[in-house]
This record gives sequence, C-alpha cells and structure tokens, in this order.
Amino acid sequence: MAKIHLPERAVITLAGDDAEHFLQNLITTDLDRVGPTEAWPGALLTPQGKVMFDFLISRTDTGFAIETHAEDAASLLQRLMLYKLRAKVTIAAEETDGVTVFTGDAPGAAVTDMRFSPAGMTVKRLPGRHGNPDPEAYKALRIEAGVPEMHADYAPQDAFPHDLLFDRNGAVSFRKGCFVGQEVVSRMQHRGTARRRLVMVRGAEALPAAGTTVLADGKPAGELGSVAGDAAMAILRIDRAASAENLTAGDVAVTVTPYGWSGITLEASEAE
Repeated sequence: MAKIHLPERAVITLAGDDAEHFLQNLITTDLDRVGPTEAWPGALLTPQGKVMFDFLISRTDTGFAIETHAEDAASLLQRLMLYKLRAKVTIAAEETDGVTVFTGDAPGAAVTDMRFSPAGMTVKRLPGRHGNPDPEAYKALRIEAGVPEMHADYAPQDAFPHDLLFDRNGAVSFRKGCFVGQEVVSRMQHRGTARRRLVMVRGAEALPAAGTTVLADGKPAGELGSVAGDAAMAILRIDRAASAENLTAGDVAVTVTPYGWSGITLEASEAE
C-alpha cells in the first residue's frame, strides 16, 4: 500500500442552499452522478471551451469540496466568486497540508478518485499529510491509468476537454444541460471534430523530458507530458500518429498506444 503526500494540492469548499445548483450550471461535471464517497473529475472552461481549471469534486456534509492544484486555487476561488452573484453559497479556501493519495487501505473519510476507475485501479484521497511525498510514484500511477493534470501535462487554456479524454472518463456531461463553454464542447462531440487525444507513449529507451516534441515522420504531432522512465503521457494528433511510419521523441523511437478504457483507436480521429 502506498501513501503519497501531494503538498501541491489545495481544497476549496462550497456550502449553502444554492451550492449544487450554482455548480451544476457552471462546471463540466454532472453532480447528480457524484456519490457520497467519490471524487469526480471536472473542469471550469473558458467560454471558448478550453480548460481554465481542472479539479476533483466531492460531496461534504454541507456542500462540496473541490481539490485542485495549489497554484490555481486562489484564481479558481476568485473566478467562482465572480459567478456567485446572489446565489446562497459560501466559497472558502480550506487550511490543509496538501492531499494524500492511498493505493490500498485508507481512512474511512477518504474518497475514491474516479479518474482511476476506468483503468481498474482503486485510488483514494484525503486532505492533509498522512504519508510522505513521492512525486515519481504518483506520476507513474497517473501515466499507467491515463490521468492527466494541468501544469504537468498541459497548460491552462491550452486544451479542450476531448484532448484530455474528459469526454470518456466522466469529467464532462453532455446530458445535464448548460455549463460555461458547453456549446463549443458539445459541437465537438456531435460533429466528431476532436483531433488531439491523450495516449500512452513508450520509448525504446528512457524518454526525454516533458515538453519534448513527438514527431510523426518528421512532423510535430504533440508534446510529451508526464514522463517516468520509458513511459509517458502525451496529447497527440491521432491522425498523424496513425499514419506515421516513424515516431520519435528527441532521439528516442517511440510507440503510441491509446488507453484501452478510452475506446480511442489510432485509426479514429474523432469522438465515437
């Protein structure tokens, strides 16, 4: 069992009579699906449909908890306050020493990180320090499961939800109705215009650093995200990866494999 402390994570809470209605009309996640012991992926998008903030959202006794990167917490809280208007909701940053991830037995208050469930993995999370930092172990865990995170795998306002497989892992609902950026994202879904997708990359040897361009027959197809030895995640142009005879990252020959749970194939460049 691993207990991995993530000091770079922060928590924002929302409470009040209007908390659920307020969030349901704002973020990509369908809150009706969020169970009492689950943390679901979600995002707050720009009006143009790109991911401004990514996070996990779970229920509390009085409302909801949003876990995000500490670097983004103040800006996310400010953005939520801008949308608040007259809604009966209290929004606050929690005082917590990061978050701890558990890959085995966990305290009863821990919630299940639903991003790992499609890969058949059970990972739980709890605010506070209950283990030791091990960023390499956590990175390897995310690569194995196909769990991208902002800053490590993509920049703010640089990716659409489809690029990150958010249309496949429950982070985006196409049935619940409006949310910020919904029109653009729904259009991509129904027209099948997604061209970039998150995939696993394997190197013939240790891969170069994150940010290295992946070349498909000499043409840029995307960049490496999180890297652990000879494995990495990358958001790539699926059409270029599918047709290429040679794929490289730096001087390393690589192979590209879509995550099995995603239903994406290298022959498909659009949502299915």
